[in-house]
Amino acid sequence: MATGGRLVLAGTPIGDSSDGSPGLVAALTAADVIAAEDTRRLRTLLARLGVTTTARVVSYFEGNEAARTPELVAAMLDGATVVVATDAGMPSVSDPGYRIVVAAIAAGVTVTAVPGPSAVLTALAVSGLPVDRFCFEGFLPRKAGERGRRLSELVAEPRTMVFFEAPHRTAEMLAAAAEVLGPARPGAVCRELTKTYEEIVRGPLADLASWAADGVRGEVTVVIGGAVVDAGEELTHAVTQVQQLVADGVRLKEAVADVAAATGVRKNALYEAALGSR
Repeated sequence: MATGGRLVLAGTPIGDSSDGSPGLVAALTAADVIAAEDTRRLRTLLARLGVTTTARVVSYFEGNEAARTPELVAAMLDGATVVVATDAGMPSVSDPGYRIVVAAIAAGVTVTAVPGPSAVLTALAVSGLPVDRFCFEGFLPRKAGERGRRLSELVAEPRTMVFFEAPHRTAEMLAAAAEVLGPARPGAVCRELTKTYEEIVRGPLADLASWAADGVRGEVTVVIGGAVVDAGEELTHAVTQVQQLVADGVRLKEAVADVAAATGVRKNALYEAALGSR
């Protein structure tokens, strides 16, 4: 059963502080404790939003979240409202937050969120790439070998992919992506989203790698188009999945419905193909 306290994940502006919502202002004002990734940046944000708070402000970042989480959970169990605010965007998405969410849920504490700007969705929306299905891959590994292996796993990924990258590694990342995924694979580099010097560069990965070779500054989000899947090959693969389910005792119609929902293959076409394969 939920306790009197609660955990609030506060989505903060990714650049322009005027994007801070009334809900964010209300949450920061009403908090008993604010766990901030960077307390100085939080103070700046509070000033820009015109927020006055009596909350106890504590640091909560990668280096201390394991040690600080039990303390914050204890405060919530005593009835406190704890707001987690990272430097930009939604806590726990490539930022501190996941650990305390898990701990709060385990302790029976109510967990909620104040929706806010998202670099992932903003970059996806302006990329010009398909947005009906996408996946977020976060940061690729720093080491070249590990990065190459991760990219190799994504060669056949049909969904549009969104990545975060450090500015000083962006050229390296794009060059590796062009080599593994193909130089003609479409992409977009979204830099300093919502800020004064926002820049969005679109084109084949090879061109983007060349553009980034002279250096990139600011916060970077990279969007890369998914693999183009041959319709015939996709249907064949889907039929194989249906056959496996039927062999396991699932009725044909149910198997077709499940596989169609998972793969996006048209149900009628899949049903006919599955019948023809029997």
